[in-house]
Amino acid sequence: MNKSSSIIIASALLALGLFLLGIEVKSGLNSISDNQRIVTVRGLSEREVKANKVTWPIVSKEVGNDLPSIYSNIEKTNTAIVSFLKNNGIQESEIAVNAPQVLDLQADRYSSNNVPFRYNVTNVVVVTSSQVDKVRELIERQTELLKQGIAIVAGDYQYQTVYEFTGLNAIKPEMIADATKNAREAANKFAEDSQSELGKIKTASQGQFSIEDRDQYTPYIKQIRVVSSIQFYLKD
Repeated sequence: MNKSSSIIIASALLALGLFLLGIEVKSGLNSISDNQRIVTVRGLSEREVKANKVTWPIVSKEVGNDLPSIYSNIEKTNTAIVSFLKNNGIQESEIAVNAPQVLDLQADRYSSNNVPFRYNVTNVVVVTSSQVDKVRELIERQTELLKQGIAIVAGDYQYQTVYEFTGLNAIKPEMIADATKNAREAANKFAEDSQSELGKIKTASQGQFSIEDRDQYTPYIKQIRVVSSIQFYLKD
């Protein structure tokens, strides 16, 4: 092989190498470009549902200096409250009578005031029921107990009526699908505006479900919310 032939072969090999390198570089650039051509959108799903569980603490107070008399009054109060509940459709299994909480005011070393009564006893009957509408009705009618001489205590932050929704698992799949649909609609709009087509999903993450009161006036109406974050590929 003469010198001229060697130069030609070396040049051909160099050209082939550069050509292959160019293809490899182009492939890498296309891969980077394709990976960067994505759109990230969020899909929201919201709905309002009625609470399906309620916990209603019925609180009454007894004060006095003689504990046996106080406990006798508490028993009468509990009997009247339980009768009121049962007579209006609340099942015995939905009623719990808590042990009275006794506060000895004379034993309170931080109190320097003279108090007319030594004992202040808190009595709580708790209704836990799925009959939310029925319980709400009875809450409105609890003044009927006042006519029996039973003073129901209202507004105590320790004993708030609590409404819950326990059926989240049943509606989760539908809400996730709804959030995904909303995200796809937003991504389609973005693709249209950028003169692209929407491709497959690259990544998707589901946010936490939140359950909150719709507002402070209707705690028995719950607002459920979930946000899904989804990345789509874009293509020409």
